[in-house]
Amino acid sequence: MDPTITTAASRGSLHTLSADHTRAIGHALGSAAPPGTVVALIGELGAGKTQLAKGVADGLGVRSVVNSPTYVLMNEHMGRLRLFHIDAYRLADAEEAVAAGLLDDRQADGVAVIEWADRLAGLLPPNRLQITLTTVPDDPSARELRWDAHGAAHEVLAAEVLDAR
Repeated sequence: MDPTITTAASRGSLHTLSADHTRAIGHALGSAAPPGTVVALIGELGAGKTQLAKGVADGLGVRSVVNSPTYVLMNEHMGRLRLFHIDAYRLADAEEAVAAGLLDDRQADGVAVIEWADRLAGLLPPNRLQITLTTVPDDPSARELRWDAHGAAHEVLAAEVLDAR
């Protein structure tokens, strides 16, 4: 299967061929991300959300190990910009995210990557890059990434990185 890209303004999709390819897309996002970037990831278990997050971390120059923060809800990592890696999987509802302090002003100077972002409906910032990851039925190692960029900075990021892939 060849990687394919479909775009229309601030929306688009592409196929990655492997976990390494998914991480490479994340790396490109992290390398280009300005302060205040929010990457909201949506997808089922095993869809590649953490692989994309690891790539973002690598692109930011994070040297610490980046794993799914499921049991601690959020990990902070130092890099070119601070990475706030959030996992909403265990939250019963969006209000728990507020009570846990998962979304706050500190993230304006860094990059927030939110796994299971659909569980934070109504609390996500209006300006964000939302990426839905799905498996490709005929190829278990491939993923489809569909994005929707909200806000000028996130539209530029999507155009520079995702549209170029």
